[in-house]
Amino acid sequence: RKRRLGMPQLRFAFVTLDCVDIDRVAAFWAAVLEGSAGEPMDDGRFVFIRDRDDLPTFCLQRVSEPKATKNRMHLDFEVDDLDATTARIVELGGSWPGGEQTLEEYRWRTVLDPEGNEFDITTVG
Repeated sequence: RKRRLGMPQLRFAFVTLDCVDIDRVAAFWAAVLEGSAGEPMDDGRFVFIRDRDDLPTFCLQRVSEPKATKNRMHLDFEVDDLDATTARIVELGGSWPGGEQTLEEYRWRTVLDPEGNEFDITTVG
């Protein structure tokens, strides 16, 4: 691969999300991502969600402080059915505060995991 601007080559490793209740959040994300939660590592401080070739490895990191403000970065997932996916997220312990946004042909909803971390589900058309 060609390097740009003299920058060392970067490879995407994983997405890491902080959480307080790592067991609850790991169960939620494993179900949402249709993957599996690995064995906790480093005395339960880290759990990896794997088994999806089309997504980067998802890492959960246990922290002591709860989420306090809006995420500065969030994940966006394309789905076939906003209503069915929203219902499944809520069934798994997440929430949807309501509302939907559009941008050209995209429609999306901002939903929350069990600890209030925002992520978007979107559909085209």
